[in-house]
Amino acid sequence: MKKILTLGASTSKNSINKQLAYWAANQIENVQIQLLDLNEFDLPLYSVDNEKRLGEQKACQKFLDKIRTSDGIIISMAEHNGSYTAAFKNILDWTTRIEKNLWHGKPMLILATSPGARGAYTVLKSAALSFPHFGANVIETFSLPSFYENFKDDKILDEGLKRDLLSKIEKFKDSI
Repeated sequence: MKKILTLGASTSKNSINKQLAYWAANQIENVQIQLLDLNEFDLPLYSVDNEKRLGEQKACQKFLDKIRTSDGIIISMAEHNGSYTAAFKNILDWTTRIEKNLWHGKPMLILATSPGARGAYTVLKSAALSFPHFGANVIETFSLPSFYENFKDDKILDEGLKRDLLSKIEKFKDSI
């Protein structure tokens, strides 16, 4: 059975990005879904000084092991001021010091959502451009705008958005 790793790139307990990533993974039959929570990876703020003083962080090795053992990755990017959340950027910085190719060529579906009409589109595009430099095989991207109006009771309400995302999930599924 194929294993899909899902991650909402946020530390919020009620992360809408975690919800979207998990929903997307659940649209694929006969896979094992592993939901990662950034709160599981307690890391100091990355800096060269901290790296010299503290050395390699065990939490990063755990993160890499989860990626290595997956067949595909669905990540939904939360956006803070047009960019990655501090927690996601921090784990990215620490982990790439151990292994630059952190995504290991795994097929990836990158999603994003926010309460706003742009649906975290800026961070989605940034991730789609930068992740391949870290070994990602980006299959598709999708932004869900206005999360609270478009996602209720574990469903995407807008049929056009739902069809679009389901077609992208299908392409992702075919790649794993």
